Amino acid sequence: MNERPIVLMTHPLPAEWIGNDLDGFEVILEEGGAKGIQGKLQEYLPRAAGILCLLDDPLPESILNSAQNLRVISSMAVGVDNIDIAACTRRGIPVGHTPGVLTDGTADLTLALLLSVSRLLTAANNDAREGRWAGWNPTGWLGADFNGSTAGILGMGKIGSAVARRLAGFGCRILFTNRSSKPELARELNAEQVDLDTLLIESDFLCLHISLTDETRGLINGEAFQKMKSNAILVNAARGQVVDTKALLDALQTGQIRAAGLDVTDPEPLPPDHPLYQLDNCLITPHIGSATYGTRRRMAQIALNNLRYGILGKKLEHCANPEVYIP
Repeated sequence: MNERPIVLMTHPLPAEWIGNDLDGFEVILEEGGAKGIQGKLQEYLPRAAGILCLLDDPLPESILNSAQNLRVISSMAVGVDNIDIAACTRRGIPVGHTPGVLTDGTADLTLALLLSVSRLLTAANNDAREGRWAGWNPTGWLGADFNGSTAGILGMGKIGSAVARRLAGFGCRILFTNRSSKPELARELNAEQVDLDTLLIESDFLCLHISLTDETRGLINGEAFQKMKSNAILVNAARGQVVDTKALLDALQTGQIRAAGLDVTDPEPLPPDHPLYQLDNCLITPHIGSATYGTRRRMAQIALNNLRYGILGKKLEHCANPEVYIP
């Protein structure tokens, strides 16, 4: 009797999301709370046919060296910077991911952060709760205007474009920076594609939607903050490492920029005693850009499909290294 292919899952998924997608496979789940391939998963790694992981599960080449029978890695995320893609490609291991499905959820969360920070909602709520709301005050809790403000989008991919469309609806002037030219999108939104320096200098709101690469790691650093307006608001819904955390802390503490809304941090999770949490002008959420019922369920379905297809030797629905299929 043939053994069932072994699947390693780094985190449990609701049974109703999985359905019968993993029937015929032996699923090994690490229940001890360890991140990545550790504990029980490490023991089964040499015999594993597939890995279903999350965006913060590190899969370096050292892990792949122990996975002699691995046929596929499926990540329930868009970004795959936690996985050694080059090493996977050399081994002929396709890496699945879930692009496109979380565009609207992340764009909505970006606007939620920007609205909350720009209109001082956290401070206003705290003051109301704690008895500092004595009555209507003409100068109380004054926030930033959206209409007529300049919104800068760093990275005009699907999510950046969705954010730009939403901000255009608020009456914002749209500037954007992107690796490739986007003339049609510029015409659609009456937007202007500019270089990074111009984006930093002119933006009242700066929204980050770029992938994490060697070139973008630490891109928003002390030098970048010095170019920004003192009333500028930064929102990061991309990857935490795109922003230099110490430089951001300094910029917020000194008033070099007005405020920040962060759905991603470096490190992640951010320790609860980190000084960023102590600042009134910084709002942090725990990487919840895709956290809607519909989005997460669709992400899980794509990830499960990729996993199953890879183990069965079929082409993945969404593959981060499609060159593995080139003969």
